[in-house]
Amino acid sequence: MRELEFAVLGPLEVRDSGAPIRLTGMRRRRLLALLLLRFPHAVARESLVDALWETPPASARQQVHNAIRDLRAALTTTPATAGSGAGSTTGSGVLATTATGYRLDVPPEAVDAHRFTEGARAARAARREGREAEAVRLFRSALDLWRGDAFAGIDCPAVTAAAAGLEEERLTAIEELTDLRLAAGESATLVAELSTLTAAHPLRDALRGHLMLALHRSGRQADALAVYDEGRRLLADELGLEPGRRLRRLHTEILTGAQEERRTPKPPTTDTTPATDTTPATDAPTPTRQAIEDHHRPTHHSHHGHHSHHGNHLPRDLPDFTGRTAELALLNSETDAHHCTTPLTSPAAPSTIVIDGMGGIGKTALAIHFAHRRTPDHPDGQHYIDLHGFTPDRDPLTPEEALGILLRSDGATPEEIPAGPAERGAAWRSRLAGRRALLVLDNAADAAQVTPLLPGAGDTLTLITTRRKSAAPDGARRLTLGALRQEEAETLFRRVAGESRTYEAARNPRTDTAEEKPRPAASLARTVTLCGHHPLALRLAATRLRDRPSWTVPDLADRLSTPEGRTALLRTADRGLMPVLALSRTRLPPEAQRLAHLLALHPSTPHDIAAVCAITGLAAPLVEHLLDTLLDHNLVDEPAPAHVALPLLVRDCAQSWTPSATPQLQATARRLTVVA
Repeated sequence: MRELEFAVLGPLEVRDSGAPIRLTGMRRRRLLALLLLRFPHAVARESLVDALWETPPASARQQVHNAIRDLRAALTTTPATAGSGAGSTTGSGVLATTATGYRLDVPPEAVDAHRFTEGARAARAARREGREAEAVRLFRSALDLWRGDAFAGIDCPAVTAAAAGLEEERLTAIEELTDLRLAAGESATLVAELSTLTAAHPLRDALRGHLMLALHRSGRQADALAVYDEGRRLLADELGLEPGRRLRRLHTEILTGAQEERRTPKPPTTDTTPATDTTPATDAPTPTRQAIEDHHRPTHHSHHGHHSHHGNHLPRDLPDFTGRTAELALLNSETDAHHCTTPLTSPAAPSTIVIDGMGGIGKTALAIHFAHRRTPDHPDGQHYIDLHGFTPDRDPLTPEEALGILLRSDGATPEEIPAGPAERGAAWRSRLAGRRALLVLDNAADAAQVTPLLPGAGDTLTLITTRRKSAAPDGARRLTLGALRQEEAETLFRRVAGESRTYEAARNPRTDTAEEKPRPAASLARTVTLCGHHPLALRLAATRLRDRPSWTVPDLADRLSTPEGRTALLRTADRGLMPVLALSRTRLPPEAQRLAHLLALHPSTPHDIAAVCAITGLAAPLVEHLLDTLLDHNLVDEPAPAHVALPLLVRDCAQSWTPSATPQLQATARRLTVVA
């Protein structure tokens, strides 16, 4: 009898009774990976098309059909003939076709990721019941299933996001196993292992605390304190933060010797995922954020007989994410304050933070970066959805459509998704109740679009990104994202362009040799200023420099010195700054479009209300109303009360706008053209 196995905790592999099945072609492997992500649920054809192509061709559905046919043939054929192209599509029924898509029809234990999560769950149960030795054995068996990075070699954003979630689960299991080993008296044998893990994941407080404790118990107090200092400096340099409260307490206890008679605590009996902190509470502890979270973490979640699909659906974090230390510190402060003020006697309430700003300013990058960092605090699912509030040639998602996507990503079957926005909203809130989940609602159009998506109960953190200030729902905290600071902008430019392109040697024309390596500080500062310290503009300009070996930073600055030069240079083959900024225009009333156009043509800036009235010939109340609209869309700054200024790049963009003339501004336009 055939026994198929699907291994995703490493390079994707399929085995038939232990013999490997060879799957050729990246598309076929991506397709299988996508089916495994949703296993045991079906995957809609449209979802496969969207995941396999950024811009689907007209033949996308047919190509998916063909790939499914080939994959089915490979999975229903014996290993000896898997490469021959033979194979019935009805033989074993491994790959089933449903009304809406396709589903793998194999036992759950056929997938190693399922065996890993079940093994970790059994280990936690054993630990709660005091069977520590069995818990260690179960954790080891579960972790032994890993052969490398999950889904290694599969190039697909959805798969990459899922792999990050699995990696997070692996690290959590490692931390819990280490808790048990420390409690059992291991110390010196853990130092080398924990040193490697901490070096690979330097921002995980639990691993750093474990290493400190192992070193201290091995008689290496100075090394333990050095590990703490290294982590503290890293947090300060990278995020502008201090170590967490528990790590600080452990540091103090090592300094004072208070750890000598302490042992690693057992986890709370109500917690399904034991705390990884190795520092027990004092006789009269102050409740920490982690203690509050542990107190309210539910033992399981079940909906209509199905377990929730607690996957990580976040897009990848930018590997060269730069700056935003002040904003990250503020987001951390807001989030921690929300947790710390939650009383132990009542469940934590949902928290919502809105990040607004102009197009391309880095709202999504910041939200995703922060979400990845806070994932350990919200283990019950990390969801992401693009609401298409400002997407070219596409209407924003309706709340009903968005709820359908979120419910499916949370593991709801088609039968469990009701019709109608009210019913879907109730189902979504029911699934999130009592959970510590994380939700990113990206590219929101307005408050009406996001309000039905918000959880009603549970310790869920919701991050909303939008171009509009007014998109913040009631009770949300708001962060307006502006341009990068000078040093952050220069750092981002260097990272994208490359140090060798940013700092070039001055060449002697007689010998054609490099004589010195000046730091073109003035030219670089001028370049990032001409880019408005705008992240997308900086990336595009740096990409131009990187791809033009004959250019220097001064050359680039000269080309960026005019509006025409900026419009031409700040674009690549697949994206441009001006189209991104111009998307905001589609949500503006004609009068506000026209006003932005007129202000962009006027040579002076900033403008007070009286100056705008003189420029446009409009009455002050109407001017204030239109300026409020532009402020709401983050198209103008307000450097002082009742004063507005168009950012440089918005001015470049708005100069090209040709909105339909309005009765109030039509005559003014002709007069202003002469003045400008």
